[in-house]
Amino acid sequence: MSTAVLIEAPGAHRIVPHEPRESGPGEALVAVHAVGICGSDREVYQGNRPEGYVRYPLTPGHEWSGTVRAAGAGVPSTLVGRKVVGEGFRNCQVCDRCHAGETTLCTAGYEETGFTQPGAMAGTLTLPARLLHVLPDAADLTAAALLEPAACIAAAALKAGARPGERVAVVGTGTLGMFAVQFLKAVSPAELLVVGTLREREALSRQFGATDFRTREQQLPADFDVVVETAGSASAARTAASLLRRGGRLVLTGIPAPGAEGLDPTDLVVRQLEVHTVFGAPPDAWAHTVRVFGAGLLDPLPLVTHELPLTEFSQAIELVGAGDPKVGKVLLRP
Repeated sequence: MSTAVLIEAPGAHRIVPHEPRESGPGEALVAVHAVGICGSDREVYQGNRPEGYVRYPLTPGHEWSGTVRAAGAGVPSTLVGRKVVGEGFRNCQVCDRCHAGETTLCTAGYEETGFTQPGAMAGTLTLPARLLHVLPDAADLTAAALLEPAACIAAAALKAGARPGERVAVVGTGTLGMFAVQFLKAVSPAELLVVGTLREREALSRQFGATDFRTREQQLPADFDVVVETAGSASAARTAASLLRRGGRLVLTGIPAPGAEGLDPTDLVVRQLEVHTVFGAPPDAWAHTVRVFGAGLLDPLPLVTHELPLTEFSQAIELVGAGDPKVGKVLLRP
């Protein structure tokens, strides 16, 4: 019998026996290969997740990869045996936002795998088959476990609309920042600057395609066409805006603490900046991510620094929150 992580309440979890839930009509049963831990999982464990965006008791895990084991009624049997990743947002499919393809803005309310619905920190995950994205047969499932955060950044890259020859920048050097570098590099920018707080991330930034790396303490230019912010702090958002030329395009993906002082609206208006935000990834961003990954243009593996068994959930949470520059992406293996 396999096991699962169960967070009963903030700060309280157990490793419990796991029985696969049979796939019902329209559903698929996936054998989980690996599941990533990010800051939002730590929020769930600590109880810092905003009200309405978590439901206890809960099996967490929204970044995952696996193989389809069974398909319910109405699901093509050809899915069985295929390597997959899956969208997290459980959208209603019938509201105006869903019909527009903006599933992360579903007006029926927030429901997401690993936050309000059972997640992938278990031996198996049963979910609507419509949320699955099939990977190439030769795909590395360990690398694919990082495609959820990659899809969020793909959404940012699509909103940024960077064009070949433009000057682009990324603020933040975590997992999201490194994915942003890879997506922006793929459009052949004239310059790709990465701004971070840790010099230790410079080598990896350049490996992924950065042409320059600076810390926020250094003098920064102010004439970029596109900037993607991934650091999740109000100061990072302000730094990102300061990098832009007049009329430049800014995409914010990080979520600062509630009540944080943000961008100066006068500055936004006077410089006519175009500002977009991203929370999660709609289907087109997922499809784009899987295509880019399948084409070999996205390399998640260098971001993985730790792989632990599911039973080491506590240690994994500590690693994610330790602030150690040597800790990158932490994966759990059921």
